[in-house]
Amino acid sequence: MIDIDKLISGIDFKDIYCTDEAASLQAARYEAAIRKFAELFPEDYSHENASLMIFSAPGRTEIGGNHTDHQHGEVLAASINKDAIAIALPAADGQISVFAEGFEPVKFRISDLGIKEDEKETTAALVRGVVAGLSGNGHKIGAFKAYITSDVLIGAGLSSSAAFETLIGTIISGMYNDGNISAEEIAKIGQYAENVYFGKPCGLMDQMACSVGSLVHIDFNDTAAPVTEKVEFDFEQAGYCLCITDTKGSHADLTAEYAAIPSEMKEIAALLGHEVLRPVSLEDILSDIGELRSRAGDRAVLRALHFVGETARAAKEAEALKANDLPLFLKLLRQSGNSSFKYLQNVSPSGSIREQNVALALAVSDSVLGDDEPSRVHGGGFAGTIQAFVRKENAAAYKATMDKVFGEGSCEILSIRKYGGIRIR
Repeated sequence: MIDIDKLISGIDFKDIYCTDEAASLQAARYEAAIRKFAELFPEDYSHENASLMIFSAPGRTEIGGNHTDHQHGEVLAASINKDAIAIALPAADGQISVFAEGFEPVKFRISDLGIKEDEKETTAALVRGVVAGLSGNGHKIGAFKAYITSDVLIGAGLSSSAAFETLIGTIISGMYNDGNISAEEIAKIGQYAENVYFGKPCGLMDQMACSVGSLVHIDFNDTAAPVTEKVEFDFEQAGYCLCITDTKGSHADLTAEYAAIPSEMKEIAALLGHEVLRPVSLEDILSDIGELRSRAGDRAVLRALHFVGETARAAKEAEALKANDLPLFLKLLRQSGNSSFKYLQNVSPSGSIREQNVALALAVSDSVLGDDEPSRVHGGGFAGTIQAFVRKENAAAYKATMDKVFGEGSCEILSIRKYGGIRIR
């Protein structure tokens, strides 16, 4: 029988999960995951020589570059200290067996990696797509058994699916490729699985942030080979924590709202002779603004203006942190939030009057936070989450206020962790 205490002893949970509070929860969480693996795969767990492997992949937060990646812009994102963990073993029977908490079990032969139309939008599609993508890129693949549990909340804008894809890629890398598949390649494979096998036309930012880890500045000018740069900055040491509030708005019937953003941006780009907005300058927009307004409408022009300012601002935010200039970073972050609200207009759905959850969350944040504690809409927007950088001494009071407005547990106090997808054991 495997000695659980021995298996998890020596893991530096504080190093992975950043804070004493977060670290204190992990031993029990990992032990429960190992026991669940034993329940699911008793024939493997009972062997003393079975070398259980433990893998982790974090959720992510977008900090700068709101709605710029699909126009080949720049973003600043970060991994967080909420993650998906996998207890795993190689399998000799040629079958991949994945039990992810809260989802249907996934089982398929390693020889059966073709796209399955009836698997679209399922966990199985993501697993099969990642394995197929890695195989297609010339990497070794093999069967495995895994139990996966995650505290990256679904629907809270922290990219639970990208964390899952990264985790599967990291398992294959660690189990069959000596951990040598790059984080960037695992991210691209995750996007491939989501686009082609799952059927969701997502960008690459989520997967890149989850896989690379830490703060990461990403330039998507060449989407086939985006340029990534880790940014070293310790918000904990600087006295700040990251707060994400789920405003509990419904995402139902918002597909058209999300789709309109890239559509309108591309309309402006096309009128200026480009496929996307990346080559477009402020001067280009202003010089032809009358024609652009007439043919595409004012909102499209405003969204193009947002892109031009926001993609440049993401790069400036990264530079500010590299220069250890926290006040400048916070100023830029507030500007980013203002641009999303006023120009991008992804805070409230069009025509929504009674329900303006995100706008309300930002108003409450402005009321209780200081000038050096900016808040902004997070991710896609319209009905989701907001982000705030809050001084550590104010975080508990801020969380209490936001929980009072949006329900207990709505606000989470998070940290930026330095690891992306990793093998822990």
